[in-house]
Amino acid sequence: MGYPFVLSDLINYFRKLPGIGEKSAERMALSLLELSLDDVEDFADSMKKCKKELHPCSVCGHITDKDVCDICSSSRRNKNVICILEDYKSVIAFEKAGNYNGVYHVLNGLISPIDDVNPEDINIASLVDRVEKLEKPELIIALKSTIEGETTTLYIKKIFENKNVEISRLSYGIPMGAEIDYLDEITLDRALSDRKKISE
Repeated sequence: MGYPFVLSDLINYFRKLPGIGEKSAERMALSLLELSLDDVEDFADSMKKCKKELHPCSVCGHITDKDVCDICSSSRRNKNVICILEDYKSVIAFEKAGNYNGVYHVLNGLISPIDDVNPEDINIASLVDRVEKLEKPELIIALKSTIEGETTTLYIKKIFENKNVEISRLSYGIPMGAEIDYLDEITLDRALSDRKKISE
């Protein structure tokens, strides 16, 4: 493309980001050249801090820079209602929707035998520990409608059978296979409000 190597290298790094193609990567890299050196260094420091300081919450698995995330530590959240999500990006989507007052549990993956991902490889054991400490808990399963999502849903349902745990799932108004974090706030809010109890 006629770019110096260091610029081509930067463009290639931007292309590693999801949804960023060749043109977008070029624009982003060239835009950095227009920033001051201080701004570029601050930008780089911010990325390093995110990578070094963010880690899973010790309670729910959501990303945080503390031991316990702000959602889990909030006295205003209903700790008896736990929304089960695949990843932290889905938590952010729910929080943007703004109408959910419970807490979350992030699995950090889905059961997928074909990919050698088993129940013990995702964050299920800590979910069991949380639920056992609650009175009249409700679990809202908000996983995508794929084979992996359905397998994980059935596994969680099996764990809590006959344990006085109410289990519901998001309304099927959500398109099959849709990623939770890509849904708009209105669709997500309606799916949450119209959640369905999973039959025994």
